[in-house]
Amino acid sequence: MPQPVLKPVREQAVVVMGASSGIGRATAVRFAREGAKVVVAARGEVGLRSLVEEIRAAGGVACAEAADVTDPAQMRRVAERAVTEYGRLDTWVHAAAVLLVAPFEETTPEEFQRVIDVNLMGQVHGAMAALPHLKRRGGALIHISSMGAKRGVPLQTAYCASKHGIDGFVETLRMEVQRVELPVSVTNVMPATINTPLFDQARTKIGVKPVAPPPIYQPDVVVDAILYAAQHPVRDLVVGGSAKALILGEKLAPRLVDALLVRFGFEAHDTGVPKPADAPDNLFAPLDGHDTARDGFDDSALPRSLYTSLRRQPLVRRIPLAAEMLAVAGTVLRPLIR
Repeated sequence: MPQPVLKPVREQAVVVMGASSGIGRATAVRFAREGAKVVVAARGEVGLRSLVEEIRAAGGVACAEAADVTDPAQMRRVAERAVTEYGRLDTWVHAAAVLLVAPFEETTPEEFQRVIDVNLMGQVHGAMAALPHLKRRGGALIHISSMGAKRGVPLQTAYCASKHGIDGFVETLRMEVQRVELPVSVTNVMPATINTPLFDQARTKIGVKPVAPPPIYQPDVVVDAILYAAQHPVRDLVVGGSAKALILGEKLAPRLVDALLVRFGFEAHDTGVPKPADAPDNLFAPLDGHDTARDGFDDSALPRSLYTSLRRQPLVRRIPLAAEMLAVAGTVLRPLIR
């Protein structure tokens, strides 16, 4: 079977969707620093302008395209911008997402639908826009989902439903791409909890600024995985040993994971920082003032993941699942044996 055709980053034209803040912003900056030509796209024009200025000030090449992932025509426009500006599209990174933290009984149908429209259908629209261009010369479709793609977490019914949907969509799309022998790699990147403004921008109905279950990792840990996937055909990349541990736990002992999350999963969302339900959020419209890669968890966020680093090594990719379990155990136990 023909292998996907993936260029070195310095030779690529890249679209980063959801680039105004968080993982998307950190990814765009790194791609540009490594020599790629970048189209940055998101709803928020303010964040995009500051990002392009940041990239150009460092000597990188970037342009911005304001677009909403829920509109397929706007996604096509973003893909076409890459071809117009740079003559090609080599990698599409889809990081756009919104978060609602609320009990299911307090979630409205409109809120649930909006999370699905942005997080799942946005990924679908992005792939539909990018694939016609990628298949001409080869390239990478990189979909950012979450550890929530494999395991549900309390207070995140809509978010986890959308991420589970991404997993099913990407798995099926990958098989269809392989069946017709397109030179395109399709990767699902599943991060653990990451220190991004996602939580500042989230809609919350638990009375406080939310966070997801610890430990928290810095965005650069995810960026490392994304740049790897842009140059190596890889099926899935779980980012963070804690995410891998949760996913393995779901496979091996789902009822035990249920019990642990019932006991600890609700309180794990509580930062202690008051945030009323009517506080501004980005669920239906962009929220200015959060155009950074990181949030306020720098003091506790881990700068690297042993598991994720090992997962990118060729030898580890070829050995049995037991080796991955060992890497996860080392990651999870390391704070306890310092």
